Amino acid sequence: MTQYDLSNSRVVESREGADGKTIRRRREGPDGTRFTTYERVERPNLAVIKKHGSRELYDREKLLGAIEKSVGKFFDSELEIQDIVDNVEEAVYALGEPEIASTQIGDKVLDQLAKRNEVAYVRFASVYHEFKTLDDFVDILKNRLKKQNGD
Repeated sequence: MTQYDLSNSRVVESREGADGKTIRRRREGPDGTRFTTYERVERPNLAVIKKHGSRELYDREKLLGAIEKSVGKFFDSELEIQDIVDNVEEAVYALGEPEIASTQIGDKVLDQLAKRNEVAYVRFASVYHEFKTLDDFVDILKNRLKKQNGD
């Protein structure tokens, strides 16, 4: 990956990102090379409490990677997965807490997947809930159908 010197570059063009939450800047270096940078609002650190009680800082890239790895092929573009992560982050930060259980993040991912792609929802649920038997799949499908039917 090429390194660019931002301190000696100039902004050629700025525009709001498609998501309305980022700023896209087209820059030009002193040698005439052009490149794009994206600015995102920096949020306060958020600690994630793992299942076994350990804590680590929330990492957007880790969440993106987990979703891509488990269900990425069920979506047409990277932008859809980015949108899922954006929505999960909004919900998590809206809680206003400095710490959140990893299970809460997983549940928010499942909520987003349920709205978009049922197969991706079941696949992610199988990894997230560590399914061991076919009965585990049947149970999640029954629960999903109940929610769809408003029971």
